[in-house]
Amino acid sequence: MASPDQDLAPVLDKDGVRLTVDDALATVSLTNPAKRNAQSPALWRALAEAGRALPGSVRVVVLRGEGKSFSAGLDRQMFTPEGIEGEPTFIDLARRDDAGVDSAIAAFQEAFTWWRRHDIVSIAAVQGHAIGAGFQLALACDLRVVADDVQFAMRETSLGLVPDLTGTHPLVGLVGYARALEICVTGRFVHAEEAVVSGLASVAVPAAELDGAATDLASAVLAAPRDAVVETKALLRGAVGRSFDEQVVAERAAQARRLRDLAGIGD
Repeated sequence: MASPDQDLAPVLDKDGVRLTVDDALATVSLTNPAKRNAQSPALWRALAEAGRALPGSVRVVVLRGEGKSFSAGLDRQMFTPEGIEGEPTFIDLARRDDAGVDSAIAAFQEAFTWWRRHDIVSIAAVQGHAIGAGFQLALACDLRVVADDVQFAMRETSLGLVPDLTGTHPLVGLVGYARALEICVTGRFVHAEEAVVSGLASVAVPAAELDGAATDLASAVLAAPRDAVVETKALLRGAVGRSFDEQVVAERAAQARRLRDLAGIGD
């Protein structure tokens, strides 16, 4: 799959991650198609760095994977006794105390958390395999557009692990507890039609049209005033943790800020 950002000088290009910025639109590409964009701690560090490197002008971030697969999950070498050179093995992590394990996983999760920032809207363009960590990376984004060949799967439970890269909360929010549990404990594939019907994806398109669909969605988001989008995202993200009465109060407060800003008398 050709990269839509290939003519732009990258802000960051390391460890299988490339960040390019075109004014208000940033593109983060996973750039190791030979390994189906398998994930490693180095890639996670690069993703976290990409989030920190975003200029303030950016309003929308599109996440994509080069090649036939978005991301096939963890680099299989992480499951071997020797692991990845320079990185802790699973056995090394298991031998740490609770604080040490918690700290290591928290560092991994930094690659997955910044996509939810209120000041940006993140869009994952997902084709082919999005398995385990790949599925969770797609779930880290606000919105997902998928190719008709997409195959989501959460395989951690079948490996004796749990999904720990921030994917459980958005998955339950999108498809509900029962379906989320069934998807996780069976490890089955979720294909394009189910992804759209269940709310995992906004739209499914032929693979050749995926980048265009993501660009069209990004353009539609950019057409709305930035501050209104930021306030709306904050309202909707906070709704799950509020009661109905608390949410309507939050709506009034947000609208008051918008009215004052439009009238030129805001803070």
